Amino acid sequence: MEAITKKKWIIDPINSQIGFRVKYLLFSNVRGSFKEFDASIYTTGDDFNATEINFQINPASIDTGIEQRDAHLRNADFFDVEEFKEITFSANTFVAGKEAGHFELYGELTMKGIKKEVKLDAEAGGFIKDPWGSEKALFSVTGMINRKDWGLNWNTALEAGGFLVSEDVWINCEVQFIKQV
Repeated sequence: MEAITKKKWIIDPINSQIGFRVKYLLFSNVRGSFKEFDASIYTTGDDFNATEINFQINPASIDTGIEQRDAHLRNADFFDVEEFKEITFSANTFVAGKEAGHFELYGELTMKGIKKEVKLDAEAGGFIKDPWGSEKALFSVTGMINRKDWGLNWNTALEAGGFLVSEDVWINCEVQFIKQV
């Protein structure tokens, strides 16, 4: 009987993006991303159904394209980056979806010291060898969370009704992982 070995994959930070969007003024979208992140994945062979994921984001690296807004997001009203230096996501449940190449990813998301279970949707883009000989696994990961579940509570009421910033945050990540030999 052949021994099953774990394979390590690391994130390719140059070709990956960790993004999000929120509704602003009830209708328009504000998009942003995190510029500093790291991740490692361990699979059983090349089977991503048996996966351990450990993902870390530096919340101070948030970028919405407006420095004044980014500074507000870094303060205690939102991420409180002086107190909480890291956002983490860990998962080990990757369930095949109804369509080929689609998965449900279950894990724990920790922000501001609060850990909550989340479900994200993942679409596998397949395996590919890049021009430099590295074997890569490509994924698109999406989902929605309520920011208040993690203590990101700041908001202000609008005169016409509603609130300035939605509670819902849509996650959109395009990630490439490189197999380690």
